[in-house]
Amino acid sequence: MSLTRNVPLFRSLKLAFFFVFSLSIFASFTNVTTHASAPTMSAVVVAAAPDPNYIPSDVPSSGDHNLDLIILRAAEQYGVDPRLLHAVIWQESRYKTNARSGAGAEGLMQMIPATAKRFNCDNAYDPQANATAGAKYLRWLLERFDGDVALALAGYNAGEGAVDKYNGVPPYAETQAYVRSIIAHYGQTYHPLLTPEQALVQFHLTQGTTDEVAALD
Repeated sequence: MSLTRNVPLFRSLKLAFFFVFSLSIFASFTNVTTHASAPTMSAVVVAAAPDPNYIPSDVPSSGDHNLDLIILRAAEQYGVDPRLLHAVIWQESRYKTNARSGAGAEGLMQMIPATAKRFNCDNAYDPQANATAGAKYLRWLLERFDGDVALALAGYNAGEGAVDKYNGVPPYAETQAYVRSIIAHYGQTYHPLLTPEQALVQFHLTQGTTDEVAALD
C-alpha cells in the first residue's frame, strides 16, 4: 500500500528532473548558436581623404605635374573643362611659360597685355596668374557664345568683335586653322555652362574612392 501511494510522487520528481535537464540543454544550445552566428569582424566603409595631387588620367599633361595642377585649379575655378584649357595652352605656347609672340602675346595662354589686364593678370609670365586669367577669359567667351566652342576659340584668337562682325568664325586662315586644331585636340564642339561645383561632376574631376577598414567587435 505504501509503495502504491509513493508512485505519483516519484513520477512527479522524474518529470521535474527531465524538464530541468531539457531546459538546461536548450539554453546551452541557444547560447552556442548565438555566439557561432555573431560576426567577429565588421566592415566599415569610410571616405578616403581627397588627394590634393589628384588629376584624372584622361586629362592631358604638360610633363610637369606642378604646372598640370595649376592648369587644373584654374579650370576648376571657372567651371571650365581642363581638357579644353590644355588644348588651348598647347596650341598657344606648347606649355612654355616664358613664350612671347611677335604681336606681344605673353606666357602660357599668350595673353595680349590689354587682355591680361582686363582679366586681372599683372604678370603674364607667372603661370598661375596667366592660366587663371586665361581660364576666366575663356569662360567669359563660352558664356558670350552660348557654349559654342568654335566661336569661343575664334574670339580668343581674333577677338569677339571679329566673331560678331562675321557672325561666325572669321575668314582668317590663321583663326580657322587655330579653331580646327584645338577642336581636334579637345574633341568637343559644345561646352556646357556650369557652376564650378557642377563642373567637378560633369567633367569627372573628383576622386571617388573609398577604403574598407576592418574593425573588431
